[in-house]
Amino acid sequence: MSIASTAPGRPVTNTVWPQLEPLLPQVSKPIQYVGGELGAVVKDWDAATVRWALMYPDAYEVGLPNQGVQILYEVLNELPDVLAERTYAVWPDLEKLMRAHGVPQFTVDAHRPVRTFDLFGVSFSTELGYTNLLNAIDLAGIPLLAADRTEEHPVIVAGGHAAFNPEPIADFVDAAVLGDGEEAVLEITEIVRAWKAEGSPGGRDELLLRLARTESVYVPRFYDVDYLPDGRIQRVVPNRADVPFRVHKRTTMDLDAWPYPKKPLVPLAETVHERYAVEIFRGCTRGCRFCQAGMITRPVRERSITTVGQMVQQGLEFSGFHEVGLLSLSSADHSEIGDICSGLAEQYEGTNVSLSLPSTRVDAFNIDLAQELSRNGRRTGLTFAPEGGSERIRKVINKMVSKEDLIRTVVTAYSNGWRQVKLYFMCGLPTETDEDVLEIAAMAHEVIKAGRAATGSKDIRCTVSIGGFVPKPHTPFQWASMERPEVIDNRLRLLKQAINADRSLGRAIGYRYHDGEPSLIEGLLSRGDRRVGAVIRKVWENGGRFDGWSEHFSYQRWVDAAAEVLPGFGVDLDWYTTRQRDELEVLPWDHLDSGLDKDWLWQDWQDALSEYEQDDCRWTPCFDCGVCPSMDTEIQIGPTGHKLLPLTPINQGLRLPAGAEN
Repeated sequence: MSIASTAPGRPVTNTVWPQLEPLLPQVSKPIQYVGGELGAVVKDWDAATVRWALMYPDAYEVGLPNQGVQILYEVLNELPDVLAERTYAVWPDLEKLMRAHGVPQFTVDAHRPVRTFDLFGVSFSTELGYTNLLNAIDLAGIPLLAADRTEEHPVIVAGGHAAFNPEPIADFVDAAVLGDGEEAVLEITEIVRAWKAEGSPGGRDELLLRLARTESVYVPRFYDVDYLPDGRIQRVVPNRADVPFRVHKRTTMDLDAWPYPKKPLVPLAETVHERYAVEIFRGCTRGCRFCQAGMITRPVRERSITTVGQMVQQGLEFSGFHEVGLLSLSSADHSEIGDICSGLAEQYEGTNVSLSLPSTRVDAFNIDLAQELSRNGRRTGLTFAPEGGSERIRKVINKMVSKEDLIRTVVTAYSNGWRQVKLYFMCGLPTETDEDVLEIAAMAHEVIKAGRAATGSKDIRCTVSIGGFVPKPHTPFQWASMERPEVIDNRLRLLKQAINADRSLGRAIGYRYHDGEPSLIEGLLSRGDRRVGAVIRKVWENGGRFDGWSEHFSYQRWVDAAAEVLPGFGVDLDWYTTRQRDELEVLPWDHLDSGLDKDWLWQDWQDALSEYEQDDCRWTPCFDCGVCPSMDTEIQIGPTGHKLLPLTPINQGLRLPAGAEN
């Protein structure tokens, strides 16, 4: 096993590099296809028993920093007889050349054809990556439809948050894994290893059946969907006696036992994040009703302060990164976040290492955190997410943050040297009115005024960023209707006018927004069923690629495809998006168990409509969401009472590893 930066010219079994290399001078950013990053792994093909190709279905600059893929890549490659390589979506300029010259979808590590691997794992954080999946399958020379594949083709496994409703891509993937992947990929690997050792009995069908029998791998081909005359689902049932009725999510309980990534990938090309990221805890019980991530990752599991310190030290020494990102859904909610930040700040004082909390709750940020995050003089960006403009709408979404909380928090930031903060809101939330959105402008104005008063300076800015609300499966809002794009866009126009109504304040406020059209399509894909797969395929056939990028997304292409395909099933785009669901409707993902009780979700939806707030069950009595008893898990909280130190003090800056100076 060799874990090293490997030159692409090195002899490697089964590589397409000789065909690919002459094409790269003809495309933009060719470095993204070269591989050989610090932390990359190239192993002997013939010595491996099980071979994985791992994909984040977006461009290299977005996909390489993805922590989920990096963790699985490292976990798998630590096994002596397992090989894992990475592949990313190729830009249209290279795709055109690859099709013209017969170059298939390849891995960046050793430039091996994806179709030659045993497993093709794809991690989705957004449904807008579905067209990139289809493109990669087709470029790889793998049949687009799972039903057309044989044991000669890799088993395509979907994961990530979007896999909690894989029904829109059920025709294209062979399997889906719900929840945490660390232990799941090892179990899948063991099943494939044993099946191959036995001589691959029963072919592909037998392998998929063995995966399905785990009750934690969903194999769509073993389930039939029946529909009612009005288009709703009647039932989803197994079509084999030995397949479970419900598939359960995986939950990795002891994060200290999985201290990954140990050797993070250091990109050769510019990427969206260039830092060492350590996940300090997983899960969230704040109960924001729009937040799928918070719902499906329950319960809370903290990584201990000592493990965090060891991971940071090892990761920085290996990579040479100058920023540490302390990641979670709400990083400041770690029970020992103060000690973590002060310990790291003390450890790296006098160096060029900075700390960041990419997700910081308004009511969890305080002066102590502000001082520790800025101790080395470098202040990374601060983003706070009130989500809703008015107190009323924040009660609806269960975002328990007051205007006073926000003002106090941003004043703390400004008073500690920050000159700009970012405020994130959503538009199109259930029961939302124009007035709810316009209150965002009033809040932004007050932020600027409070910042100027606290600092005595006019050099104060904030950026208001607006995203479109998308109802997600396994949340209380899974029954909600969506607003039409024209309503969203009108509210955004009114908001911009209100922000600029006071020119003195308005010029200090940046304004960024996503219009309503991509959100509607994401809503179609998020809550769609198997019939939506035909729409995805039609969009891809008509040129759909990189739909998560505004310059490549075409709303009209999606509308046209939906209009062509869906009426044949007796439904349309509005049926999936702007229609509110009833309590007893069978939802496409009801057979996929996130641990949450559906009756509890429905009651929380009713509480939302009544503007009733729910407390965080991490600090209050259990609200019976169903996760802990149904999954035999429990909430894990500190404090441990430990400190980060003693670690070896670093006073001379970090030593860069060989090859990282450039």
